[in-house]
Amino acid sequence: MSSASLIKTPPQKVTVNGWVFYTSTALILLLTAILIAAPQEAGRLLGIAQEWLSRSFGWYYMVVIAAYLIFVVGLAFSSYGKLKLGTKQDTPDFSYGAWAGMLFSSGIGISLLYFGASEPLDHYFNPPEGVSGSHEAARQALQLTFLHWGLHGWAIYALVGLAVAYFAYRHNQPLALRSALYPLMGERWVKGAAGHAVDGFGMFVTLLGLVTNLGIGSMQVSSGLENLFGMEHSNTNLLIVIIVMSTVATIAAVSGVENGIRRLSNLNIVLFSGLLIFVLLFGPTLHLLNGFVQNTGDYLNGIVMKTFDLYVYEGDTQKTEGWLGLWTLFYWAWWISWAPFVGMFIARISRGRTVRELVAGVLLIPLGFTLVWLSIFGNSALDLVVNHGAVELGKTALEQPSMAIYQLLEHYPASKIVIGVSIFVGFVLFLTPADSGAVMMANLSCKGGDVDEDAPHWLRIFWSVVITLVTIGLLFAGNFAAMQTMVVLAGLPFSVVLVLFMFGLHKAMRQDTQMELEQAELAARGRRGFFSERLTAQELQPTQAVVQRFMDKHVTPALEEAAVQLRSQGMSVQTLLGKAKRCMGVRVEMDEGNPFVYEVSLDGYLAAPSESTQDAATDEEVRSRYYRAEVYLHNGSQEYDLMGFTDEQITRDVLDQFESHRQLLGRVYS
Repeated sequence: MSSASLIKTPPQKVTVNGWVFYTSTALILLLTAILIAAPQEAGRLLGIAQEWLSRSFGWYYMVVIAAYLIFVVGLAFSSYGKLKLGTKQDTPDFSYGAWAGMLFSSGIGISLLYFGASEPLDHYFNPPEGVSGSHEAARQALQLTFLHWGLHGWAIYALVGLAVAYFAYRHNQPLALRSALYPLMGERWVKGAAGHAVDGFGMFVTLLGLVTNLGIGSMQVSSGLENLFGMEHSNTNLLIVIIVMSTVATIAAVSGVENGIRRLSNLNIVLFSGLLIFVLLFGPTLHLLNGFVQNTGDYLNGIVMKTFDLYVYEGDTQKTEGWLGLWTLFYWAWWISWAPFVGMFIARISRGRTVRELVAGVLLIPLGFTLVWLSIFGNSALDLVVNHGAVELGKTALEQPSMAIYQLLEHYPASKIVIGVSIFVGFVLFLTPADSGAVMMANLSCKGGDVDEDAPHWLRIFWSVVITLVTIGLLFAGNFAAMQTMVVLAGLPFSVVLVLFMFGLHKAMRQDTQMELEQAELAARGRRGFFSERLTAQELQPTQAVVQRFMDKHVTPALEEAAVQLRSQGMSVQTLLGKAKRCMGVRVEMDEGNPFVYEVSLDGYLAAPSESTQDAATDEEVRSRYYRAEVYLHNGSQEYDLMGFTDEQITRDVLDQFESHRQLLGRVYS
């Protein structure tokens, strides 16, 4: 168990990152003030900008979203998929069940209630191609809904989560967006203006997504209360809902990941699943099951075509461009705007997982439930409208989407009770992304601390209050649609940052893989020579005192000599040496790439009794321990022991490892 004092530079106290915090706050408040002060003019200008973006960059969004998906799936199936998000000795912080539950809840929010019934009906009445209200339009409606909520969006979350976790847990960088760029820019740029800009803009994009989420969530819950109690639609009721929802979300955010967010995630799964099963069993069950199978087939069969479908050959270009901007491009930008905080949250809970585990978990665990939900609620709504004459439901889906699911549930037994439960489900669904978003906004505002140490409580409360005030201001100014337009516009530049993430991540993975291979070869060569000159530690099973004396007498002077020789080469060497230290080593910062770290740790292990003595061994003998002077490099334990090495051999091992590290960096970054 290494103290990792050189592998991980001793953390500074958590403090506010002034550049990121003040710049992003000023930008957010300035935008909000403009949208509230001049709602009509701002809305008009943003609408023009969105039309221009849809017309000019629709092709780019389609290509880049496809690239994200191909990249993360390719990583999972490649040899890089075995790389661990952490050192070799790191184990997951959360059980698989708890981890899966938080993955499920972090990306699945109240928007599924909002769009579950309304989106398929909207596509049915306003298809991008074909005849409105036809059977073909109904079939296409579910295919398009699956596309918008399917693999592409979850791949964006996986990309950000993977990049942030990889550099935080393998390269000891901050748990921040900027860290994924250091293979391309180097630490000097990443810690300077470029890094501040990436984190600051990431916070800005995140806030757009969170405000949109709170706005949709408050309208969803408010519509449910209006339906259940016959309340009038009023700004007062909406304000009360927003304040209550935000207060509870803030309390959960202050509770942290391990307490509030994990428990809410578990509650989410139970409530969400219960509502889904109810609609399946008390609706046209066989029709819904058949529909899900066919919808899945349509989605998978047309995924390549729909990924790149810009409806170029449809006659009404203005109509198709407007539809793309309102739906597909909005969704792609919305996924991108949510990616910073959802991706960082995924990274925060994924230490110790492999690349393959993270990609598979993010793509498959939430996705399966999402598609089942959309199919069951979408087909239930279409069945009521097409086959049972529920005209009012279709009208509501177009005019007040947040009310559609409640009107759908009115056709089921015990509708008042079920609607009440669905309102509560919506409330809980809102909380998990809201509180995790506040935590991640606060974390991005800070610097220092351990890699997975969350920001102080006051900063989480601050961002919860800002999100709430911005949402209230926009809703009451009647300019909430303008904020949704801003999501689309802000997604464009941040999509470029995600492209850089791909290049940086691939470069780092290639470097780490090559480095591990060379280090293994070096260790094998060195050990073959050294083993012939010493007894193994396991044969001797030395005590802690014996290993400590060896480290004081041999390791310390050998590391001192290695440091002298490295300094003679012009290197800046940091050392941790001295008598009675259980961990000692040297660290050399490199101009580009990982620092060189060579650390020797006094580690204890349980001794296994031999077969001949196992039956007669006492419990104390079985539990006896032996100790090793174990070598650690920047990526964790190298699983060999220095006991029995001479001073010269230890010094030579340090210099050989350094030379191997430097040569590899030269090849990777050339």
